[in-house]
Amino acid sequence: MKFCSLYSGSSGNSSFVSTEKARILIDAGLPGKKIEEALKSINEKPEEIDAIFVTHEHSDHIKGIGVISRKYDVPIYANNRTWQAMAKAIGNIKDKNIKVMENNYVSIKDMYIESYSTPHDAADSCGYAVSFGNKKICTATDLGYFTDEVKKNIMDADLILLESNHDIEMLKFGPYPYVLKRRILSDVGHLSNAACGEAIAEITTEKQKKIVLGHLSHTNNYPELAYATVKNILIEKGIDIGKDVILSMADRHKPSSYFEL
Repeated sequence: MKFCSLYSGSSGNSSFVSTEKARILIDAGLPGKKIEEALKSINEKPEEIDAIFVTHEHSDHIKGIGVISRKYDVPIYANNRTWQAMAKAIGNIKDKNIKVMENNYVSIKDMYIESYSTPHDAADSCGYAVSFGNKKICTATDLGYFTDEVKKNIMDADLILLESNHDIEMLKFGPYPYVLKRRILSDVGHLSNAACGEAIAEITTEKQKKIVLGHLSHTNNYPELAYATVKNILIEKGIDIGKDVILSMADRHKPSSYFEL
């Protein structure tokens, strides 16, 4: 399996996952042209994308999906409530490419994709677990808190894109209005750096995990701060960075964290 975070942050999100036969995007929250450029930069062809899976309807996750679907005839998968919430925003989509996930799983060629519920202020927000053989890749961003369901689904993953959205003190004393601060800190908001570190500690097992820290706030975080906060929490808990957990960062502006499993 291959994984690459094409873009990750409050300004737009998209991840690429592939197996021997299948290629998918999870979200496409930037203009279609930017998604195309990102794919080409990692030697992937946009016309070979088999499907786009949508986590939720916020614009930083869906901005480019309509363009990509129309230009390359790509099916879009999302649950029913997300489809209802995003339909007007993404424009006309061919009937055959409107894929409502009535169950929480689907197979695309040799790839198995399963969704799971995430706590966020969207119609029916979800994360995805993508499997091929004995390998598993998960996305878990836009989390108000680290729920038992999220933990259960990502516990046995080989690679996880996990939210490390904000530093709590930067958010509290930053420029956001009070209402927005409350939303981000709520149980349907975003996961802080400290909460991300604690979550990783909970899922650390004998099986080595590759963790990509993503969906960082532009205003209330820095990549160096997110990394250091998570690293320090793990070290305090006796977790060996580089052995038990391999940490990396997802870049806001370009493809990063390219992995082959």
